[in-house]
Amino acid sequence: MTNVKANRTVRRGRLFPEIQWSEEKKAQWRAERAAFRKRCKVIFDRLKPELIDPHYNWYMAVEPDSGEYFIDKDDMAATKMCRQKHPTAIPYLFRINNTGACGSI
Repeated sequence: MTNVKANRTVRRGRLFPEIQWSEEKKAQWRAERAAFRKRCKVIFDRLKPELIDPHYNWYMAVEPDSGEYFIDKDDMAATKMCRQKHPTAIPYLFRINNTGACGSI
C-alpha cells in the first residue's frame, strides 16, 4: 500500500475580500443599531419598575414595531417566543435588572 499525501493549500486572510465594509457603511450600521436599541429601551424603561420585583434577572425580548415584549427565565426561550409571533422581526434582548444588561465583562 502506498502513502498518499494530501496536497492542500492553506488559505490566508479573508475568503471574500470584496465583502469588506467601508467606514461609512460601518458607521451607518452602528447608527441603525443605536436607533433600534433606543426604540427598544423606551419600552423596557416603561415596564421595568413593575417587572423588576417579580421577574428579577429574567430576560425580556422586545419587538419595537409592535411594542410587544416576551419574558422568560431563559434568554433563548424569550427570543424564541418573540420569533414565533414575529418571524421576520429581530428582537432586542434585555435582562430585567437595574442596568438591563444581559452579560458581564
